[in-house]
Amino acid sequence: MSYTITRESFDSLASYWTDPTHHLNWSSVFVLPAWLKVWWQEFGAGVEPCLLSLKQGETVLGIAPLMVKGEKASFLGSVDVCDYLDFVVTPGREEDFFNALLDDLKDKGITLLDLRALRPDSTALINLLPIAKSRGYDVVCQDESVSLELDLPDSFEEYLATLNKKQRHEVRRKLRRLWETGNAGHRCLETGQEVEDYLDTFLQLFTLSQEEKASFMTPGMESFFRSLARTMAGLGLLRFGIIELDSQPAAMTIGFDYNDWHYLYNSAYDPRYNSLSVGLLCKVLCLKESIEKGKKKWDFLKGGEPYKYQLGGREIPLYSCQIKIK
Repeated sequence: MSYTITRESFDSLASYWTDPTHHLNWSSVFVLPAWLKVWWQEFGAGVEPCLLSLKQGETVLGIAPLMVKGEKASFLGSVDVCDYLDFVVTPGREEDFFNALLDDLKDKGITLLDLRALRPDSTALINLLPIAKSRGYDVVCQDESVSLELDLPDSFEEYLATLNKKQRHEVRRKLRRLWETGNAGHRCLETGQEVEDYLDTFLQLFTLSQEEKASFMTPGMESFFRSLARTMAGLGLLRFGIIELDSQPAAMTIGFDYNDWHYLYNSAYDPRYNSLSVGLLCKVLCLKESIEKGKKKWDFLKGGEPYKYQLGGREIPLYSCQIKIK
């Protein structure tokens, strides 16, 4: 079979994502062309993008969204804002794709493929690593972090039943106390033109939540958040959750609905309402809304914060892997 490796642009990748004749597995929101383009525009100074596709005729068999610095290639993106990454491959064509990719990288003078952060079900771990080992390449993998996720049942009551007795009681008690204030409301928002107003509110709450979050939100990171929110809203993927008390925002979540998953990307709250647990309950109520929408998975994303375990999340290990190409 005849294959060609083609250098792509962000726009050409976007056309592959929207073209149903290609059967590529865009496994998460973090590998979507629009997400990668926003990341590159905000953080990509000084690093060469290397967006490669493997084609058989006009059919795209796989995409390697990489960046190159010297003799090292790594995923385009950074682990502080892209919770996990992967290659985009047509199921069943992994062997063809990865053999051709490794040959091409070697021809380009790449000696190290540094891949972070990988889920256990990533095609990089499942398919690329065995192929690299079979070629005699040195492969080193190590634990990097954990992500937590939750399989969603058909109803909120079924979800509560999956929690242990103590946590189930706590969630119900806190919800009851919130509603008993008589001035509380919650809604999830699919934003359009009003995205900037909601993002302003979210960022204001974010800087109030705790010192660590305030220091994270540098001017560059705020620019990324704003550009990402506008872009994802334009694709219909952005979702805000908000608790209001006396019509004033008390807590918010920002996340993305993609396929059957909801990705909880970040959250913020006003510390004045700590006694009402608005930060936790905003997540609970957004989770409830996801169940009602028929979502199948809730992804708490990277990090082992206690609330993720309290709400029933289960750990998914994340790995970093280095392949020495020779």
